[in-house]
Amino acid sequence: MSTQAGATTGNGAGRGSGRRGRTAARTRKVAALLTAAAAVGAVTALPAGAAEAAPLPAYSFDPSAQRIAGAASSADAKPLAPGGTYRDTLKKDGKLYYRLDLDTSRNTYVSAVAVPKPGGTAAYGDGFRISVQDGSGIECGYQDVNFASGEYVRPLAAYARRIVHPDVSGCQEAGTYYAVVERESDAASTPDDWELELQHVTEPLLTKNGPDKLPESWPSGTPAPLAAEQKKRQGGNGFHDAVSLDKGEWRADIRPGQTLYWRVPVDWGQQLFTTAELGSSDAGDESVGNALALGLANPARGYVELETVSYSGDPARVALDVLRPVDHRNRTAYDDATNGMRFAGWYYLTATLNPEIAEEYGDQPLPLILRVDVTGTKQSGPGYAGDPGIFQVTTDDREAAASGATGAEAAGDSTMAVVAAGGLGLGTVLLVGLGAWTLLARRAAR
Repeated sequence: MSTQAGATTGNGAGRGSGRRGRTAARTRKVAALLTAAAAVGAVTALPAGAAEAAPLPAYSFDPSAQRIAGAASSADAKPLAPGGTYRDTLKKDGKLYYRLDLDTSRNTYVSAVAVPKPGGTAAYGDGFRISVQDGSGIECGYQDVNFASGEYVRPLAAYARRIVHPDVSGCQEAGTYYAVVERESDAASTPDDWELELQHVTEPLLTKNGPDKLPESWPSGTPAPLAAEQKKRQGGNGFHDAVSLDKGEWRADIRPGQTLYWRVPVDWGQQLFTTAELGSSDAGDESVGNALALGLANPARGYVELETVSYSGDPARVALDVLRPVDHRNRTAYDDATNGMRFAGWYYLTATLNPEIAEEYGDQPLPLILRVDVTGTKQSGPGYAGDPGIFQVTTDDREAAASGATGAEAAGDSTMAVVAAGGLGLGTVLLVGLGAWTLLARRAAR
């Protein structure tokens, strides 16, 4: 879900008072610049021709995420702060506990993105379960996700929630709760550890609880195909650097085994329609099942829907089901596809190409076309009793969707983007950084 504006991150490092605090903060920024510059140097040092055999891009974790060690027992669980992003490791058949200190003024969502190592195998039903539990082990909310047909692994995302509402019987008291992540694996599946990216976000309650019944009538038809010029918009490698889209036809290239990420702003009362088309190939005609997987996650990174299509060298198209307009009342439904369309904000699209494609058609990228449409007139929100944070669509969000900015760029992670835009060489960056480092150190000493 979204991080509320002004929420604490649970990381006191980097905060100081007076001149020493500001100097320390500037010193850390220079250190980050040097680290990023060194990373660029590592990339540019690759030998000629290395790009042809380059491995798939790694999942793009949020660089601000704190390392945390989930506990085997709830008694030893470490806290996840509201607004915080964390990294952990989940072993095969592992079960991890994290502590949540909750009041009764906001709803809580904890998400997990599980990232297996590329190339692993999975059995049908392999995946993980995430839940929020009270001190008695009663589940306030949970979600299960898996690799569906199995055979190959890819990043999986899901969330659990604790909702404060007078009509809900359990989990309503303030106090200690637990987020629990449990991996489910077949004995024959790849036993590698999975990396986790965790988020704890909160949502304001309403100033006044209104009717919760779902509308019986809603626009369930599919709109006419978009007549739009096709534009290039390559996807990102994770939620953090997902590439922004608005309505239109978008072209990307996807390699076997790769997962690409995009995000689309969808406001209250609006509907999202998405199709993905895998372009043809003359390299073969063998059929590959579940060749392309098209998924959708909501602003809290909760699972909404996943559809797949087979491929035999001809164009193959897959579409998400028709989803209800974004509405606060959708949360009363039991199915993920409706329940997940519960708030305004950035909705995340993912596309994964089955690694088996490489065996039949080669390891070269295949063309991918995304057709995205957002229909319906924007409506007023449900009446939050506080700042909705990312559970809204702002003017900046719409500008990001039009320009194709990544989530990282929109969040201000632009250090290396500035370096690239300025045409600075790596040597210049290092020299400037070292000079600034020396200057700051001298000032700190004085």
